[in-house]
Amino acid sequence: MVLPSRCVTLKPHRAALAVPLAVILIVVMLVVPLPSFLLDFLITTNITFAMIVLVVAMRVKDPLEFSAFPSVLLIATMFRLALNVSATRLVLLRGYAGAVIESFGHFVVGGSVVVGLVIFLILFIIQFVVITNGAGRVAEVGARFTLDAMPGKQMAIDADLNAGHIDEHEARRRRSHIAREADFYGAMDGASKFVKGDSIAAVVITMINLLGGFVVGVVQKHLGVTQSIDTYSLLSVGDGLVSQIPALLMSVATGLVVTRSSNQEDFGLDLLLQLGRQGKALQIGGGVIGVLGLLPGLPKLPFLAVGATIFLLGRRADYRQNREVEQGTSVEAAPESPVVDSDSAQVNVEALELELSLDLLDVVDTQIGGDLLDRIKGLRRKLAGELGVTLPPVRTRDNLSLSPGEYVIRVYEVEVGRGHAPAGRVLAMGDNLESLPGELTLEPVFQIPAKWIPISARQQAIVLGATVVDRVSVIVTHLSEAVRRHAAELLSRQQVKEMLDALKVASPVVVEEMAQAQVSLGELQRVLRDLLEEDVPVRNLAPIIEGVVDRSRISKEPDQLLDAARSVLGASIANPYVIGGSIAVATIDAMSEERLLDGLRIVDGRQSLALSPTELAGLKRQVEDEKERATAQGFDLVLVCSTPLRRALRTLLRSVGCECAVLAVSEIPNTVRVVRIGTVNIDDTASVRR
Repeated sequence: MVLPSRCVTLKPHRAALAVPLAVILIVVMLVVPLPSFLLDFLITTNITFAMIVLVVAMRVKDPLEFSAFPSVLLIATMFRLALNVSATRLVLLRGYAGAVIESFGHFVVGGSVVVGLVIFLILFIIQFVVITNGAGRVAEVGARFTLDAMPGKQMAIDADLNAGHIDEHEARRRRSHIAREADFYGAMDGASKFVKGDSIAAVVITMINLLGGFVVGVVQKHLGVTQSIDTYSLLSVGDGLVSQIPALLMSVATGLVVTRSSNQEDFGLDLLLQLGRQGKALQIGGGVIGVLGLLPGLPKLPFLAVGATIFLLGRRADYRQNREVEQGTSVEAAPESPVVDSDSAQVNVEALELELSLDLLDVVDTQIGGDLLDRIKGLRRKLAGELGVTLPPVRTRDNLSLSPGEYVIRVYEVEVGRGHAPAGRVLAMGDNLESLPGELTLEPVFQIPAKWIPISARQQAIVLGATVVDRVSVIVTHLSEAVRRHAAELLSRQQVKEMLDALKVASPVVVEEMAQAQVSLGELQRVLRDLLEEDVPVRNLAPIIEGVVDRSRISKEPDQLLDAARSVLGASIANPYVIGGSIAVATIDAMSEERLLDGLRIVDGRQSLALSPTELAGLKRQVEDEKERATAQGFDLVLVCSTPLRRALRTLLRSVGCECAVLAVSEIPNTVRVVRIGTVNIDDTASVRR
């Protein structure tokens, strides 16, 4: 039967009201007296809820699957305290707080106040001293390590994205997972204090109930000391036990959640699988217990029975593991030699080369798990989608002259990158690497401290909060960064011709108009190269050609054609620098901009700026100061100037090592909020004007 759509949409709304209503009722319980039968029902609900939370904590495969747990701890703590207040009110007013508390006070502890207090204190020590303190410490350390490891994890995601292993959607999902993980452990660090405070409150409330019940029985109701103890003290102890048991269950659940690492199985199955892999350990443990049973004076039956059971389980696990190893060995194929071009095969000059030392050849051998070539294919597809150009094939070959673990990236035989990826090692990045074995290094792209550690130390590094990546990821990430920096050089006329042929199918009029305007292939290639050099993708090729064709009727100067192409791209140029709907800009004051315009010169057909070394040093210093101010506010700085000055100013700043986005005023979209960081003056004696 198909339910009406109205019924389907109303149910989530009704369910969403259940939790706020329950919280309001908990607050009401603190001030409104409850009948004893309702208190019995709520106490049973409290114990059941604690058991359910414990089972859920054991069943989750990842702590984030129970991300609501910190809030659950707060609500459960408030619920138990409200029950304590309601039970105390009934005990002191009526001398009766329901069948559940009475049974705990008489049946569970045998009607003895001393026994009840001893059991209560033992439960308190177990919960407070052992479980709660341990869980709180684990939550604190987990929050600290999670926050410290966030930059490295973000860079690992970028490495997988650059290598083509994941797409943009998966990268966003992983980044969101990292952020939620940091929020969760931070919340657990605070929520563990709820459990600790609840333990202390339970002891204080029980002591107050003992004293208050004794006073009420003896002073107000004129009962004898023994009768007062039997009536009120046992009920107070029963109330303490009733609240302490679910509190203990919640403490255990807290410890399980904060100590749980991500895995493919739940805690129970994961534990059985890991113990099942340790057949030798089980046999040794069972044998030792069996030997202890043979010693004189010890009971033989329990020791021999338990020892024999554990020993037989170990033998069975060991036998199963040996069979799996034998079956895996029988199907292994003989590895083939990797297909890599040798030095003698290289005759033509390749656009993009990756040279590997001999001990790195295993990363391209698919027979033994090498996937470098597949990752490079994925990288080419990814960069083609981002930049808008199809990069030339990457020629991978061996080089006998390279030292062990070394690789070199070349563009038209010119070295543009070099790094090390030693065999049998993985790269660990983080702040807690001192205790790990290995060699200190710097990550080749982001230049962050790292260490090449043995593969066997991978798990130890992960426990310390480090981000661990394999050798292939390091090489592909380095190659990706090198290709991005030299994308303009790698764009050949043949590639531009192929791009035009593809565009002719979708927009034939644009290509025909380009031919009629006599815009040559070389002129278009130069415009596209200039755009790539300025980190502007050329995916939207049709508008770029339209802008170039329109401007070519007036002038075919390279800078004029570039400005025309940028003008039609519009807001897409400024979009990478927009954060939260705002863009941070620094402007050049009017006199300084006039001075810069006067300094424009034509060199080799391109405009350039002529400044004295003193003026150039002052300009660089002020721009870097503005970048620091923008970074402190969470932005990437954009230097804004007039259109004729833009390219020459960017080229000048880049020549002195000052990387800063330089945009024309017309390239700032009207739809974003402009955050003015400051004003730059080329006079080195002037300070930054605000």
